[in-house]
Amino acid sequence: MPITSGSRIGRPRSSAVDTSILKATRNALVELGWAKLTMGDVAARAGVAKTTLYRRWAGKNELVVDAVAVLFDELELSDRGSLAADMEGVVLQFAALLERPETKAALMAVVAESTSDAALRDRIRSSIVDRQRHLVMEGRARAQARGELPMENDPETAARGSDLIFDVIAGAVVHRTLVSSKPVDADWARDFTRLLLSGLTAISPT
Repeated sequence: MPITSGSRIGRPRSSAVDTSILKATRNALVELGWAKLTMGDVAARAGVAKTTLYRRWAGKNELVVDAVAVLFDELELSDRGSLAADMEGVVLQFAALLERPETKAALMAVVAESTSDAALRDRIRSSIVDRQRHLVMEGRARAQARGELPMENDPETAARGSDLIFDVIAGAVVHRTLVSSKPVDADWARDFTRLLLSGLTAISPT
């Protein structure tokens, strides 16, 4: 998002300075936690002036959300030959991402803070959640091209279905990993995928 007149938020994704700042933010969260994290500490760790941070982010909330959003952008839906294999792959990849200390610390911190901050919830949704919904749409389109799922003629119904699938996958993996603190291994990913695919078959349009 480029910096425009009247806006203090913007970070070219290819900028080495921004990459350093976001990495410093994640490291500071792991070491200090949300309460002790300050913009000054991040600036010192990244080797930049605080004004450099404030030209890009209005405050700590926005900075931390963007720091974790970059990690979630690493997720991809590899073509493994079948819908089931594709889903198992992305579930395992997602779980591995959540197990990383920097992801866990940042995500749990911003989610906790967002319970009393509507603007922060909106930023989490736009910067993290909405940016990952394309994985479900890609997976469904690929499965439809293979003949594994029927084509859908109603875009609105298709969008609702994709949202539901995304919520089920994300909710289950986050709960398993961060709430229950149980492993998401190959067996769990396979069983979860079978359960979800049975549901998808049942609700797919005819």
